[in-house]
Amino acid sequence: MSEAASKQRFLVIASNCFSGSQFVKYLLRHGHQVLGVSRSAEPHEVYLPYRAEPACADSFRFVQIDINHQLDELIALVKEFQPEYVVNFAAQGMVAQSWETPEHWYQTNVVGQVKLHDQLRKLPFIRRYVHVTTPEVYGSTDGWIKERFEFAPSTPYAVSRAACDLHLMSFFKAYQFPVVFTRAANVYGPGQQLYRIIPRTLLFARLGRKLQLHGGGHSIRSFIHIDDVADATWRIATSGTVGSSYHISTNHTVSIRELVETVCELVDVRFDDLAEVVGERLGKDQAYLLDSGKLRSELGWQDRIALADGLRDTLSWVDANLDTLKSLPADYIHKP
Repeated sequence: MSEAASKQRFLVIASNCFSGSQFVKYLLRHGHQVLGVSRSAEPHEVYLPYRAEPACADSFRFVQIDINHQLDELIALVKEFQPEYVVNFAAQGMVAQSWETPEHWYQTNVVGQVKLHDQLRKLPFIRRYVHVTTPEVYGSTDGWIKERFEFAPSTPYAVSRAACDLHLMSFFKAYQFPVVFTRAANVYGPGQQLYRIIPRTLLFARLGRKLQLHGGGHSIRSFIHIDDVADATWRIATSGTVGSSYHISTNHTVSIRELVETVCELVDVRFDDLAEVVGERLGKDQAYLLDSGKLRSELGWQDRIALADGLRDTLSWVDANLDTLKSLPADYIHKP
């Protein structure tokens, strides 16, 4: 990376979520200046890898701010900092819970985002705006699919993300707003929230707790390590073609059951002692198979961390922080 590139300014929205915090770590390691914002206060440092980076004190600033209620304050910060790149990880997540209060998902993922984008499009110093979206917009895929904007979402969460993606494309076409989209496979790694399948399975195995396996775990996924995702996100932010979307995925697939079985082998626990089969979740898609050839050919990216190595990496984090992790909430806590 050149000296000039090492001094770029990034605004990271939702900088203390799993993917956001890992991306901040990546940016600090490569010499960038970072402004991080999130509606939530910074969590326990076990979830904040960037706090261990030597450059954090001088090159990173965090501000707690909510785009739904403090948009004017956020835009004032943006005008002061003048980021060249904005990377937005913010979204009301969680698929199953989106059925319970869907209006919260539409408010944050559509209305709040539209208001934000309508302000950002007027700022001339932004070179690229990276919208971190989701393959859930496609619905269940039939075979490996390339990037597209024809959607078939099957849950309120997915509908809200699809609506925002289409809105952003209208801004690109009307205003040349420099948006670029990322859609990643199932991301995992050290520091991930405990309600996600991999850290939850590893933690429950260590604590002797039962893991609920919805629908028997037959849905197919591709799991990609967060370090590979952070590298891809940086490449897309700095060199991606505006108006385009990029898939971030490995070429390896596994069923959720096979994943849990692999964890069982890793930690030497019997499957029946760890997993309990329960009913399927409403609207759950069978498979997301993302062809990542565009990212590989255009931007020279490749995934480097195999699932087996990534699981060992995540287990090391769980073991190193076991006393802390077992004292923290293991279930998703909804914030309107």
